Amino acid sequence: MPELPEVEALKDFLTERLAGHDIVRVLPVAVSVLKTYDPPLTALEGRTVTSVARHGKFLDLATEDGPHLVTHLARAGWLQWKDRLPDGPPKPGKGPLALRVALETGEGFDLTEAGTTKKLAVYVVGDPGDVPGVARLGPDPLADDFDETAFARLLQGERRQIKGALRDQSLIAGIGNAYSDEILHAARMSPFKPTAGLSADDVHTLYEAMRTTLAEAVERSRGVAAGKLKAEKKSGLRVHGRTGEACPVCGDTVREVSFSDSALQYCPTCQTDGKPLADRRMSRLLK
Repeated sequence: MPELPEVEALKDFLTERLAGHDIVRVLPVAVSVLKTYDPPLTALEGRTVTSVARHGKFLDLATEDGPHLVTHLARAGWLQWKDRLPDGPPKPGKGPLALRVALETGEGFDLTEAGTTKKLAVYVVGDPGDVPGVARLGPDPLADDFDETAFARLLQGERRQIKGALRDQSLIAGIGNAYSDEILHAARMSPFKPTAGLSADDVHTLYEAMRTTLAEAVERSRGVAAGKLKAEKKSGLRVHGRTGEACPVCGDTVREVSFSDSALQYCPTCQTDGKPLADRRMSRLLK
């Protein structure tokens, strides 16, 4: 799933190519991606794109005196830029194409989604805050005013494992499964560590790891073309998606805990005092 660094890079990529240009057509191919119907997609046509913003993992295209096109790419969605869009409307079918946006220049982009589970979401709204997922977002972890004190305040009263807290979009916006693994590895902290047990030093370490990990990922992605962002993300990950490989810090074998719809990766030496994490249903260290 695209997370904060990739969506930030997409925002920059689209800003360079969309700002000041007119949307001439918005062509839905998979109607299921549309989560709003008033205003209609046609309300975007003839409008000039004024800016592109990011809200957590959401992309937000603003138009002059018109609505916003807000997109959440979900787990298998992606944006594919086209220097020249094909002639004629796209044909509905079972392919990955979900939505096409065409500019007056002949350029544009496709929103696609692989697989059979369809969660890509597109909203046309007067204000991005009208999108429920945007309205419930917590603070952005890279915002200038999101300091360590604000982070500590968010964690006060939390009673869950730190991995789940980092992934909760209503607590902190933009961090998903991959970067929560990377942050916890950088902080040398177990993903199962309870938030209630975090000391002031733990909070400081976690905050620094979060800011550094995300900022470095954003810098690696900056200027990378949309079509190459997935490969860039994977190349920069130290533990996530690297089960069975050597930890780049200590050389121990990266291990995995599987869940019904996801998995986490970690380094036992760096994060759990050398002990492998137990079965997911037990959520504790093996004795």
